[in-house]
Amino acid sequence: MTCKTYSLLVLSVVMIYFGRFGNSLILAQLQNDIDKLKADFNSSHSDVADGGPIFTEKLINWTERNEKRIILSQIVSMYLEMLENTDKSKAHVRHISEELYTLKNSLPDGSKKMKDLMDLTKLQMSDLKIQRKAVNELFSVLQKLVETPSSLKRKRSQSQRRCKC
Repeated sequence: MTCKTYSLLVLSVVMIYFGRFGNSLILAQLQNDIDKLKADFNSSHSDVADGGPIFTEKLINWTERNEKRIILSQIVSMYLEMLENTDKSKAHVRHISEELYTLKNSLPDGSKKMKDLMDLTKLQMSDLKIQRKAVNELFSVLQKLVETPSSLKRKRSQSQRRCKC
């Protein structure tokens, strides 16, 4: 796959993943619009391949549905930000933007979650006060870790087998 098809791939994954496009005609029209956008951005330029993909490679690490919704929410926001500075008089730009806004509205706001992650990286774990607070919360954190969605699913399925409702 060439680097110039990554935008289409990411957008297609986002839209198909969230069930926005069950109709292949809509996706085909969007592909045509993306091809026009590629021409606008001269995405066949040789520097597009430098450094590899910017979005699709990141998606590999996000495997759970809710995780993917967070990262895809951020990616959609970045596409919308990029398109804000483009010529809105072009029909293909408007169409892509409209579809992305529709998708964004169906996604959870991942920015709060991303902020939480960034805040965690800024914690000074060498600070004694932070360490005290962390130790106070350790048991609660471990409880949450033990109660992962997979263990909750297992508990539910076991209780459903026992119940002869």
